Amino acid sequence: MPQSFLSTRAQTVVTNESTNPFHEVTKDSWNPTTNPTGYINVGIAENTLMHTAFLKYINKPLALPAKYLTYNEGGSGSTRLKNSIAAFLNKHLKPATPLQASHLLPTNGLSSALEHVSWSFADPGEGILLGRPYYGMFIPDLSLRSGSVVVPVKFDDVDPLAMDAVGKYEEAILDFQRRTGKNVKVLMLCHPHNPLGRCYPRDVLVALMRLCQRYQIHFVSDEIYALSVFENGVDERPPAVRFESALSVDLTGIIDPRLVHVLWGMSKDFGANGIRLGVIISQANRDVHFALGGSTLYSSISGLTDHLVSVMLQDFEFTDWYIRRNQELLAEGYAYATTYLKDHGIEYATGCNAGFFVWMDLGKRFCELHPGESEGGDIGEKVMQRLLKKKVFLANGAFCGSERDGWFRIVFTQGDELLSEALARIVAALEG
Repeated sequence: MPQSFLSTRAQTVVTNESTNPFHEVTKDSWNPTTNPTGYINVGIAENTLMHTAFLKYINKPLALPAKYLTYNEGGSGSTRLKNSIAAFLNKHLKPATPLQASHLLPTNGLSSALEHVSWSFADPGEGILLGRPYYGMFIPDLSLRSGSVVVPVKFDDVDPLAMDAVGKYEEAILDFQRRTGKNVKVLMLCHPHNPLGRCYPRDVLVALMRLCQRYQIHFVSDEIYALSVFENGVDERPPAVRFESALSVDLTGIIDPRLVHVLWGMSKDFGANGIRLGVIISQANRDVHFALGGSTLYSSISGLTDHLVSVMLQDFEFTDWYIRRNQELLAEGYAYATTYLKDHGIEYATGCNAGFFVWMDLGKRFCELHPGESEGGDIGEKVMQRLLKKKVFLANGAFCGSERDGWFRIVFTQGDELLSEALARIVAALEG
């Protein structure tokens, strides 16, 4: 092996990134006019359905005060921004205790927020529980720099969002303690769930909070899809569960409020991944804010983002309309994608009513079409290679910690033309 001038931890990243097809995909992106043979990317959770409306709003004159060209009030955002976010989330998440500016710590996106959470709550080698399947980037966000250990929770045939799943989390806590001699310090939820596109019932949230109280574990709810919910007019079962924020739970007698934290951001609900605005919400734990005061140097939001988001979130007339229209388009996109899948014999996880994606079993359909290919295992990788040959990129279930081989996540929020082309290529890859 040639000599490396990097640290051991950096060498690990280099090795992993060298086999990542994402970079090739982004360099050769599909365009119906200028690059019709390029890669269709329906693996990254981006929502472009409302970009025209978003751009129309932000491209009107927004007078930028000179103070936003300075460090202003520091790395964690202006008081004006925090007040705007607090008022907006009080309206939509309906917290049991109203949010105040002092409860919020803005960051340049939720990846930074997740890293801050991991660094704050878990020492190197300590555990962070994460139910399977999961958002694949949770792993590096929570462990790459902090040295914490992500502990995937296996559910077997138990619904990961049902009450029976709580016992699986407890088993994982005890197993990690036995194997390592260290403690689990965080239980990480994605609510609404990515990639399943469903919401945790309120009683399950409460039961998980009680579990965290029993073992003195931080309960962290990533609610980045909180307002990206929609009416599922396609699936009869399971019945959709209405989204209720962890903030809406009265914690009295359930859990020490210092252990409860919620994350939210602009990337998903406003289709604005590039704006880079996330927020850590910790209402009762002042130590979190003190500990991260210096770390915000590494996660500062830009003055332009601070100003833009402050203006937008204060405009309830616009945001109410935007959220409502976005939810209508999400319902249409979900119906389009799932109808196509059913028409082509592809099974998917039903009951979705949130997020941008469908969790689908391409492996089963592939084996039905190619019985001889089912031997030897790793069906997901076989399907993935066929997809890449057809130049369509999906999130492989293996990346999402799927307990079943052959599952993939497809994103349906980039317009009918792109989605139609993506679905056609997927079917061609399976049939070819």
